[in-house]
Amino acid sequence: MLTVHKMHFSIFLLLWGWVLSTECRAYRQGKEIHEAYKKGSRPQRQRREAHGESHKQGSPILKRSPDITKSPLTKSEQLLRIDDHDFSMRPGFGGPAIPVGVDVQVESLDSISEVDMDFTMTLYLRHYWKDERLSFPSTNNQSMTFDGRLVKKIWVPDMFFVHSKRSFIHDTTTDNVMLRVQPDGKVLYSLRVTVTAMCNMDFSRFPLDTQTCSLEIESYAYTEDDLMLYWKNGNDSLKTDERISLSQFLIQEFHTTTKLAFYSSTGWYNRLYINFTLRRHIFFFLLQTYFPATLMVMLSWVSFWIDRRAVPARVPLGITTVLTMSTIITGVNASMPRVSYIKAVDIYLWISFVFVFLSVLEYAAVNYLTTVQERKERKLRDKLPCACSLPQPRPMMMDGSYNDGDVSDLGHYVSENGDKQDRMMVQLALGTDRGSGKRKNQRYVSMRIDTHAIDKYSRIIFPGAYILFNLIYWSIFS
Repeated sequence: MLTVHKMHFSIFLLLWGWVLSTECRAYRQGKEIHEAYKKGSRPQRQRREAHGESHKQGSPILKRSPDITKSPLTKSEQLLRIDDHDFSMRPGFGGPAIPVGVDVQVESLDSISEVDMDFTMTLYLRHYWKDERLSFPSTNNQSMTFDGRLVKKIWVPDMFFVHSKRSFIHDTTTDNVMLRVQPDGKVLYSLRVTVTAMCNMDFSRFPLDTQTCSLEIESYAYTEDDLMLYWKNGNDSLKTDERISLSQFLIQEFHTTTKLAFYSSTGWYNRLYINFTLRRHIFFFLLQTYFPATLMVMLSWVSFWIDRRAVPARVPLGITTVLTMSTIITGVNASMPRVSYIKAVDIYLWISFVFVFLSVLEYAAVNYLTTVQERKERKLRDKLPCACSLPQPRPMMMDGSYNDGDVSDLGHYVSENGDKQDRMMVQLALGTDRGSGKRKNQRYVSMRIDTHAIDKYSRIIFPGAYILFNLIYWSIFS
């Protein structure tokens, strides 16, 4: 019986010890969790749960393929061995010059500016060279194509546009740059660029001129000893879009040339030229400049058929044509650069201006001579001792309001051929009375007044001279 009690007591002690140990272990775990939260670290229990979830995901059924983009080096960089070489130096450094072929496809000629003397062109610029450092093993001999991100990690030719004012690589939606590498290390580097470059224009024959501009490509750092720049396919290396057109010019020709450029401090460089010839359309300037100027000159001739005493008609007509010609000349020069030589359009406009101005001077001369003649006639009439036997002149001869076709009542007004002329014969009788009141002696003095002579000659001389000028002008400049 005692033995049974001892057994029960032992069991009770074991159970009590197990309960105490469990409570102590739970207390310690709670304390650790509390301290872990206070320190900001993950609890041990959560670590075990996360470890259990990762263990479940690692099962063959739920296993994912590895993401190679998260590796330290991408597959392409590993294949091209970019980190194994120093791409800050050109291929074959220390050896012969590396040949770099170039071809260009012109996408558009955006604008030609006469005022700024430049042009804007958008083109695809492609470079070809071989860099054995980029060679890679390939079973199918297929090339690899990359975008602009790899360009920053390898060597590319340092091309620039000589005499360029502005240029940029298109970046919509990403940088328009392409890099293609062959297994043997041959590289194609292409980019889409817009460049505004200077063009030295000669306006001595404007607007009947033909301009030749060029876009020049050159390496900035490498001389001909390090880099040999050449057109890949000769003149066929330059391709143009058939839809290229300009509002004021006709594109006659595109061609390529190659020259050497020398700089005193650095040496000789290979330079490639894209040359294009532009011929200006003349029809716009015929409508806007030449025809209005010609019409103003012809309008100034109308005054030759207006009566010379119609001052309110002839003077405003002459002034209007002069001011209109001045406006045309100002408008043409406003859209042109301020060159120090005479242009072809200046010759035409200024000679037309001279014709208009001379028509105004012609009327001034006619009016002045008419006034002088009338003054002389008035003095001769005042010298007559007796004019009772002579018909009195019409009053309109004195006030300047008569027409040149009026016939006076004086004798001998008929010309030799019997036709009525624009000349008027004034016959004045000058006599001396010797006391008896009879005219013992009479003398007749005749005076001719040419009323239309200058106007009549101007009707022929002005148009004839202007037609002759046009024949000479268009035969020289057309």
